[in-house]
Amino acid sequence: MKVTLDPGAIMPTRAHPTDAGLDLYALRAVVIPARGHATVDTGVHVAIPNGYVGMLKSKSGLNVKKNILGEGVIDAGYTGPIVVKLYNQGDVDVTIEAGQKLIQLVILPILTPELELTDSLEVTERGDGGFGSTGQ
Repeated sequence: MKVTLDPGAIMPTRAHPTDAGLDLYALRAVVIPARGHATVDTGVHVAIPNGYVGMLKSKSGLNVKKNILGEGVIDAGYTGPIVVKLYNQGDVDVTIEAGQKLIQLVILPILTPELELTDSLEVTERGDGGFGSTGQ
């Protein structure tokens, strides 16, 4: 997968060769306020192949130790900088330093079926049962 970097950006890395996620790093320092959020630029641009998607997934260390969460989707065809919105679920401000690991980029294959408008859907065992429909 082709990657370009803005000045000062760090090439995505895997801590171990078999890791699913590529670690992305903060381009600049930012403070994520308690119970708030901040947007952090990685300075990384990727060319995700057609038939794949990049899923941004929280780093477990930031999540467990600092209460920082983030999610996102990078579609094939998007080649702008990967910018991450991080949410601070904790009661203290968290500083992310330039060069600090922020989030993981996981590349997954996807299906893109054509949509067909219809008057009804097949009857299934679950039907339209949603939240709490199993009693749990």
